[in-house]
Amino acid sequence: MKISTFSRHLREGTRNVVRNGWMTFASISSIAISLFILGIFVLITLNVNDIASQIEDQVEINVYLEVNTPQDQITELQAQIQGIQGVKTIKFVSKEEGLVYLRQKLGESGKALLDGFEGENNPLNDAFTVEVDDPRNVAVVADQISAINTGKDPKPIYKVNYGKGTVEALFKVTQIVRWVGFGIVILLSFTAVFLIANTIKITILARRKEISIMKMVGATNSFIRWPFFIEGALLGFVGSLIPALIILGGYWKLLNLSSLNLNLLMIELTPFEQIAPTMIALLLGIGIVIGVWGSLISVRKFLCV
Repeated sequence: MKISTFSRHLREGTRNVVRNGWMTFASISSIAISLFILGIFVLITLNVNDIASQIEDQVEINVYLEVNTPQDQITELQAQIQGIQGVKTIKFVSKEEGLVYLRQKLGESGKALLDGFEGENNPLNDAFTVEVDDPRNVAVVADQISAINTGKDPKPIYKVNYGKGTVEALFKVTQIVRWVGFGIVILLSFTAVFLIANTIKITILARRKEISIMKMVGATNSFIRWPFFIEGALLGFVGSLIPALIILGGYWKLLNLSSLNLNLLMIELTPFEQIAPTMIALLLGIGIVIGVWGSLISVRKFLCV
């Protein structure tokens, strides 16, 4: 296709968008509303999935040592745990450090409960905090750590705790949340595609007489099709850009308002720079593709006139 011909089609397609005021407005509004709803659920699903991953990553194994375990045995035990497949990091937490952490966690209201527990009166055990490569393998790794006690006397490990039962339930819940979110997004995607395509079709059908006249005066199929192709792309672009900007603007504001409170809960919303490209690519991609597809399908019905 010559550049001059394409320029003509581009001008004609743009002119059609401007000329068909109310139909253009209806098409853009339908696309914007459909993709806004879809975009909101995509945003929620991405964040829920991210938060679920953060919660899973916070799962760790606490290995409590027997009282008065000698330092050489602690060092040996640390090396053994570090050598277990699936162990990512291991950190030794003395009972003094554990008491400081407990005070911080309880805050001012719990300080009185811990008075008098310093030094020899400290009831806590030395411990290792173990992180695993894959949180779903935490039970397997915990069992292997517990097995270190086998055949040893005295046993160096007092207790291995990772929240057995609670962790398994947590993983089931996060998996269900992921699948439900994914299902809702897929359902809304099909709904949005259906609504957008039909809106574009109605816009084109309203101009079937124009298409018939062009055919009767000898216009080729491609000559007729290209302006509608461009018109559909423009409608899809504008209709998807509006909800993308609204959603991202609102999300930026939400991040600024909620950052402090969520940090206290040790979770974070998905960063803006990670969300923005996904949302723009998804919404604009759907809008433009469906706009073009709806136009071509509708125009094709009249090209045999």
